[in-house]
Amino acid sequence: MRLRTSLAAALLALLAASPLAAQRLDGIAAVVNNEIVLESDVEEQLGLFLRQARLAPDSALVDTLRRQVLDQMIDDKLVVAEARRQNLTVGEAEIKKQLDVAMAQKKEEVGGEAAFAEALRSENLTEARLRERYRAEIERLALRNRLLDRMFPRKAVPAVEAEAYFKAHPAKFPKFPTELRLAVIQIPPAPDSIADAKGRAAVLAARKRILAGEKFAKVAAEVSDDPSSKNSGGDLGFFTQGTMDPSIEAAAFSIKPGVLSDPVRTPYGWHILETIERDTVKTVAGRDSLDRAGKAVLEAHSRHILVRVTVNDADIERARKLSERVHAEAKKGTEFGSLVRRYSKYSGPQTADGDLGFISVARLQPEIRTGLDPLEIGQVSEVLVNQLGFNIFKLLDRHPERPYTLEEIRDELPQAVADVQSREKYDDWVKGLRAKAQIQYR
Repeated sequence: MRLRTSLAAALLALLAASPLAAQRLDGIAAVVNNEIVLESDVEEQLGLFLRQARLAPDSALVDTLRRQVLDQMIDDKLVVAEARRQNLTVGEAEIKKQLDVAMAQKKEEVGGEAAFAEALRSENLTEARLRERYRAEIERLALRNRLLDRMFPRKAVPAVEAEAYFKAHPAKFPKFPTELRLAVIQIPPAPDSIADAKGRAAVLAARKRILAGEKFAKVAAEVSDDPSSKNSGGDLGFFTQGTMDPSIEAAAFSIKPGVLSDPVRTPYGWHILETIERDTVKTVAGRDSLDRAGKAVLEAHSRHILVRVTVNDADIERARKLSERVHAEAKKGTEFGSLVRRYSKYSGPQTADGDLGFISVARLQPEIRTGLDPLEIGQVSEVLVNQLGFNIFKLLDRHPERPYTLEEIRDELPQAVADVQSREKYDDWVKGLRAKAQIQYR
């Protein structure tokens, strides 16, 4: 529950176009003392939130979220005004550094320098003009963060005090999310055999270059089709099981560190991987994190090279029609396990009948979660689409949301309590700023 705002993330938000903003005439949403909040700025932030959360809510929910975004923007203006009143400043060098970081991240996100330049041309902008346009926003966010660091320094909470606080205020802490036991039939769009063979040959050629002595990072920069990692040597960072594509995880957690994998096929194309290191995830107290079965949670630090194999519209339509036929069979009562064995291409851990075990709803994409919410145990979902393809789920069991036990979060409690207490102090402080301010909603 961090109070600090990432300047890089904030600029990424500013650079993201908002379809909602384009649909509303600009106007004044609120006046805060002698400053205004524009409707277009509210819509921009709202659109960003909806895209990041992958939400397509109804109009009533959009109106609620819009008011929450507006209130947050009002609070931010009050905080920045207080920072200026306290004579806080931000140096030009710091602003430039943060702006450079944000620009670099955005270029990587859109696919590199050329794609970034094309995006600017489409908006009739230059990078210099864009930097000038958002310099004031970067300074504002830096001032806000500087004041919050002064007003709410992070302090450790003793373990005994944290446990007492947790027992006295359980409602202030998040709950263990609902878990669903699911079986799945996954039907990804598949490219034709010629395109797939070309992709595999290209990744094998990259693997041969590395085995011959070329640096992995150099080959990744020249060959990889993953824009988010190619310029950092293909580095995927640390990840735990259940957070990456199952085929990637299977390779990353099985090959020896420093050894190149054989070609790995995912819905994105062909990969080769190298695991740099593996370890157990540590708690704040330095002990191994355990899963619900009491086993240590592992994490891998890996890098990869991707040769993308693109599917075309005909490939997608073929997979869609097949998924509809399989769904119709499942709804008629055909045994789900037999359909799994005949049609599913899911590559992650599962039983022969497609049983994935219990999965936290927090790990599910919003569109998948929405499709599963109304199911009763034993029912089959509609065809649900994600980036991996067309999916048909059967709900086998459900564990409802529940409070965490003390034992489950004991190691994380000192930090969690510190976050809760910081948020409470911040909320009370902002209420005081609001009480002294003149705020008009339009």
